[in-house]
Amino acid sequence: MRDRRVALVWATFVVVALVSCVLVLNRADRLSDLHIYYGALSDLHAGRPLYEYEAANGGPFTYPPFAALVLGPITAVSEGVLQGIWLVATCAAVVAIAGAVGVALTTRQSRRPLAVAVAATVLMLSAPVQSNLRFGQVSIFIVLMALLDGMGVVPPRLRGVLVGVASAIKLTPLLFVVYFLATGRYRDAGRAVATFLTCAVVAGVVLPAESWTYWTEAVRQTSRIGNLASLGNQSVHGMLLRVGVDEATLPVLWAGLVALVCVAALLRARQLTRQGRPGHAAVLVGCATVAASPVSWTHHQVWPVLAAMLLIGASGVTQRAAGGALLAAMVVSLGAVLGPVSTRPGVQFLFENARAIGVGLLCLVGFGGVAVAASRAHRRPAGARGWLRVGVTATVAVAFFAVQPLPAGADPTFKAYALDDVVNPRYFFVCRGPVECAAYGTHAPVTFGTRAEKTKVRVNGVVSPQVTRLEYFSAPGGPPRAIPLLNAYPGSRTFSFRSASMAQGRLVAYASDGRPIASYDEELAAALRATTR
Repeated sequence: MRDRRVALVWATFVVVALVSCVLVLNRADRLSDLHIYYGALSDLHAGRPLYEYEAANGGPFTYPPFAALVLGPITAVSEGVLQGIWLVATCAAVVAIAGAVGVALTTRQSRRPLAVAVAATVLMLSAPVQSNLRFGQVSIFIVLMALLDGMGVVPPRLRGVLVGVASAIKLTPLLFVVYFLATGRYRDAGRAVATFLTCAVVAGVVLPAESWTYWTEAVRQTSRIGNLASLGNQSVHGMLLRVGVDEATLPVLWAGLVALVCVAALLRARQLTRQGRPGHAAVLVGCATVAASPVSWTHHQVWPVLAAMLLIGASGVTQRAAGGALLAAMVVSLGAVLGPVSTRPGVQFLFENARAIGVGLLCLVGFGGVAVAASRAHRRPAGARGWLRVGVTATVAVAFFAVQPLPAGADPTFKAYALDDVVNPRYFFVCRGPVECAAYGTHAPVTFGTRAEKTKVRVNGVVSPQVTRLEYFSAPGGPPRAIPLLNAYPGSRTFSFRSASMAQGRLVAYASDGRPIASYDEELAAALRATTR
């Protein structure tokens, strides 16, 4: 019976993998990151600078020069063939990761095949693995190398080497060196550092110009990677950017939070290692790299999926509930799925940043307690009381975010529309055409209308000639959002934006000398009430 279940789960994995790969190959933007690797390395082989390459979608090559040496052979085949090979290799990496996690999920040999099959299937269904498939990313291979080395399953004389190689391709696994030191694996730490430096030196000898460019310039230019404030960046840094933390305060606050998260995670990992749970410890350190990195796109977030499965595999009610919540956030976008039931900016912020918040809490308090909980089963509350505690905690957390008047930067639904969007009547609805808009905007510095939808409010209007700048505050505190003034029609300028709520919104118009000439807050609320009657 157990063999049948294992076979059924593996069959499910194969179906999910095949369907996922077919869907990826049918996308117009399939394996876009792999396309960047291929194009950048083709340019490099043709004698052009690696870090000046820019793909058709604007994407540059962002990895250290050693990554170019490792990826160099991919240009030996056509890009179409490479895409097929890469998808197969990604699926194989998922199976290998599941095999390692299966060791941590259960100590019973008889249950391990089923645990590995389930882990592989859940991984394949998760957003991070789907993102690795879609973009053709190296992140899945970085996780595999760091996990195997962190768990210590490689031969003793080679331990640390995989972390060193992984760090030379992508810098974030360097935190595992600190983990090795914290757990007394000094030789492993030494091998990791030596491997990392050797890889960097080899790249410096083979690619001296590219190495100089990367280590003196490109490594500090995180903006080359994309808009770090976008919702895809589920790191502490990305969340702080969305909250709207002041630029002067951001570096200090970010450094302090990263230090707190990493220290807590490393202490928990050391505890777990001493209690014979190296798999849990390695996954926890990996989660800390996701939280601490300035950039943690979806394809980087494989570690939290592994953590969620390990939490679900624990015996405590609280751990299982936390694991289920984290896994739900890693499989689907809670902001998109639960958007219709969250009309307040604070709740939307919670859902949109659930992965970053979950990983941060995991590093600070949650995951490190698994081993402690397992060794103190007699102190646990009964099942019913455990679920009651989980329910009360979740309710309090959602209620806390529900009452928060988060600053403008924390409104995940905010978007200001550009000139290309004028043709869409859903965004620009108060007037259409030069005559209508010129007549509409003659009554005040700013004339506008509103439309209420399930999870957002749209504001569209026209400004008078005396207005040179328009800003919107979705709540007290935090920086305002600039609203583009569009020369859509001769003789008038129009604008449009959307926000989660107008309950505390304020629209401010400025003259050319920077002086505010009009402010609209009660008017926004009144217009919204009129549209919702």
